[in-house]
Amino acid sequence: MNGSAIALIVAAGSFSLFGFLAVTTWTDARRREREAYYRSETLKKLAETTGAGGTTAIELFKEQERAADRRRREAMRLGGLVTFAAGVGIWVFLMNVARDQDVQFAGLIPMLIGMALLLYGYILAPLQERYGGGGAPPR
Repeated sequence: MNGSAIALIVAAGSFSLFGFLAVTTWTDARRREREAYYRSETLKKLAETTGAGGTTAIELFKEQERAADRRRREAMRLGGLVTFAAGVGIWVFLMNVARDQDVQFAGLIPMLIGMALLLYGYILAPLQERYGGGGAPPR
């Protein structure tokens, strides 16, 4: 194959990849928009009604929000653990490969990122949940 055929294959591949990503992003945004619309319409209808059914449905929505926050926090913790473990692995690898140079400190970068994610997932996110998003207790 000559250079122009390879360039054409690469161009076609990149166009199809970015086209696919654009369509996927657009459909995901539409789905989220529809879900938000349906949720707001349901909340409007529930606010108009009175009685035990309305309060039960509102509690259901609050529980769904709490579950979503919990999943986000758990994902943050998992990301922190994976990043920290990668940092430890890089650190040990670089310590064994380059004994006479100080490159092993490059492993501290992902370790510190992982520690920051863990700190947020275990300490700061529960504080925000407890005190309504501020991250600190009211004075």
